[in-house]
Amino acid sequence: MAVLIGPPGSGKTTVAKSLARLLGVGFRDTDRDVEAAAGRRIRQILEEEGEAHFRVRERAVVHRALTEHDGVLALGGGAVLEESTQAMLRGHTVVHLEVSVGQLTSRIGRAKSRPLLVDDPQARLRTLLAVRTPIYRRLASHTVSGDGPSRLVAARIAALLRTGPGPTGPR
Repeated sequence: MAVLIGPPGSGKTTVAKSLARLLGVGFRDTDRDVEAAAGRRIRQILEEEGEAHFRVRERAVVHRALTEHDGVLALGGGAVLEESTQAMLRGHTVVHLEVSVGQLTSRIGRAKSRPLLVDDPQARLRTLLAVRTPIYRRLASHTVSGDGPSRLVAARIAALLRTGPGPTGPR
């Protein structure tokens, strides 16, 4: 039904849960799927195996979820970096949650649970957004502001979904 993408701290998981409730469909979060499959938190996987191994795990989980799940799906912020994932998203309604760096920084705080953003979260977010935002926008059927309460963001997305795909649909 809908796949939510966006940077860390954009609210994908929280908004996806609210959206699923509004639409009366299931919810799934690929970050939680990675953790369940590995039996460890993402932070531990990254520390023990490195980002490259984490991305291999993530790709497998995301591909399975895109094939099996027909409700609302929240993807990890970096899942869209994989070309095979980008290709799989073309058949889905993809919603990009766009949030300012300032808002992301305040949501993430000191980023202890987000190892890719430690040290200087704001600088790392700016770098991450420079790389990922063009990908998010290219893949999106809809781009929605992630600012504000999650239930209101979910309501905006639900209204968009009821009117159908954007003028060009998923790219």
